[in-house]
Amino acid sequence: MTEWKPGDLLLIGAACSVQFAGERALRLRLVSVDPRPTYHGWVWLTGYVLDGKGLAVDRREVFVQQAGVRLLPAEPPPGTSAPRSNRVGAARR
Repeated sequence: MTEWKPGDLLLIGAACSVQFAGERALRLRLVSVDPRPTYHGWVWLTGYVLDGKGLAVDRREVFVQQAGVRLLPAEPPPGTSAPRSNRVGAARR
C-alpha cells in the first residue's frame, strides 16, 4: 500500500500509464486511494485535477501504476500567502 494521504498533490504522467503521456499529464489533489485489490502494482486514485493556478477544475478517478506516481511539493491553497516570516524581504526580529 502507498503512504499517500488525502490532500497530497500527485503528478500523474507517462510513467503511470501511456494515457497520461505528454500534454495529458495532470496534477491531482488526492481525495482517496481505493483499498480494493487490482492488478499487481496498479491502483485506483480519486482526486481533483488542478489547473495552472492550483484551482480544482475536474474530479477524476484514474487507474495508474503506483511506481509511476510522483508526490509533488505541497502548494498553499489559492488565495493564501506564505506566513509573514517566510516572505521575501520580511524584517527579522
